[in-house]
Amino acid sequence: MLNMETILTIIAVVFLIVEIFGILAAFHAVMNTKTSQGAIAWGISLVTFPWLALPLYAVFGRSKFHGYVLLRHVKEEKIHHIIDQCSINATEKQIVQKHNSKIGAALTRLADLPITRFNRSRLLIDGKETFQSIFNSIDAANEYILIEFFIIKDDLLGRELKNRLIHKARGKVRVYFLYDEIGSHKLPKSYIREMEREGIVTSAFQTTQGRTNRFQLNFRNHRKIVVVDGLCAFVGGHNVGDEYVSGHPKLGSWRDTHVKVEGPVVQAIQYCFLEDWYWATSEVPDLDWQFQKAQGGAENTLLIPSGPADDLETCGLMFTLAINSALERIWIASPYFVPDQQIIGALKLAALRGVDVRILLPDKPDHRTVYLASYSFYPNTLPVGIKLYRYKPGFLHQKVFLVDSSCAAVGTANLDNRSFRLNFELTLLNFNQTFINDVEAMLKQDFSESRLVALEDYTRRGFPFKAAVRLASLLSPIL
Repeated sequence: MLNMETILTIIAVVFLIVEIFGILAAFHAVMNTKTSQGAIAWGISLVTFPWLALPLYAVFGRSKFHGYVLLRHVKEEKIHHIIDQCSINATEKQIVQKHNSKIGAALTRLADLPITRFNRSRLLIDGKETFQSIFNSIDAANEYILIEFFIIKDDLLGRELKNRLIHKARGKVRVYFLYDEIGSHKLPKSYIREMEREGIVTSAFQTTQGRTNRFQLNFRNHRKIVVVDGLCAFVGGHNVGDEYVSGHPKLGSWRDTHVKVEGPVVQAIQYCFLEDWYWATSEVPDLDWQFQKAQGGAENTLLIPSGPADDLETCGLMFTLAINSALERIWIASPYFVPDQQIIGALKLAALRGVDVRILLPDKPDHRTVYLASYSFYPNTLPVGIKLYRYKPGFLHQKVFLVDSSCAAVGTANLDNRSFRLNFELTLLNFNQTFINDVEAMLKQDFSESRLVALEDYTRRGFPFKAAVRLASLLSPIL
């Protein structure tokens, strides 16, 4: 039996070993975390509270999706013929729009895709309009349907989607169904099994596949994609859940935006799905890669996929470029406002040069910590003329931005660290004046139903609230 002195010695050694690992992990965090705020937050916590911080760092500390990076190189060999085919087809049909500005050059380099011509878009406001359009397109499918969502629920809307897909699968339409297993963690296995029995090919995104990726739970596939026959596609903020069409019992009506597109940009969206599907399954489905000009389509559009496997921080750079290029206005709608210093600096400079800078946020929170963290930016943004609005009728979930009268964007990316560095996202940019006008009218209506934030909304609050805001802001780089 061990005496007390021996037990104390063992405990001391264990504590010393844990502290050493904490220091080594802190050094790793300081050298590899992409933001100074994140590096400081991890470094201090790993040294000070290694027992708690080490397991958290093992799960949340990665900022690069290394498995996906390696797979991209392997994939290029297996689907290089698709890239060649698309390149030849694009040249023959003259669907690539040549950019005549440095901003256009930067955007296409970020996207690693060209701006395409002959597209047609339809702005879809809120869930009922969005899912009715999606279901109509699914019902009209003849060859295949691609489905990819972050959250899918087994509720009324989720079951309607499932039943429509099963109906098409019985009619020999090929259906590929991809979901994020963390975002859709409540989705029962019976939901998936029922579709698979009917011939639908399903897969989770499988973030953790591979021995070295076992603990990388911090990455998410946040994309929302529907493609039908390679002819039309849907991109935007909606997930599959009843709250998106009928409201939330606590948060009220759910304000979100999607877009339906036809034309050559559909193949870009389809290629994005293919990359995710190949990561999850190592399979390459047989899809139509012929570019089709949309009937009456005259829009120039650009798809910007982004994620933690990119060489650059694509999403953050996209927002920075949009803000810096604004001459008259930059309007951004996002449910979460926890930007890094690069974005804050760009917003402040835009306001200082006279640009109309408006950020539309929800007044009702779905994530309390992120909501509190947004208050920490009031003292840094409001005094220079940045206008923050809080949407009142319900929960605002749309991800939209508008630059001058030159560009409108609808996608999945939020104005936060997770979208900038940890999530796979998708943003569709449209340079057509009619579409820009539609987005402008939509946002003006949203602003009219919102309250303009004042600095006093933060300064008049008591110490407990300000302390909670400060703590939330310190945690924001690792949320």
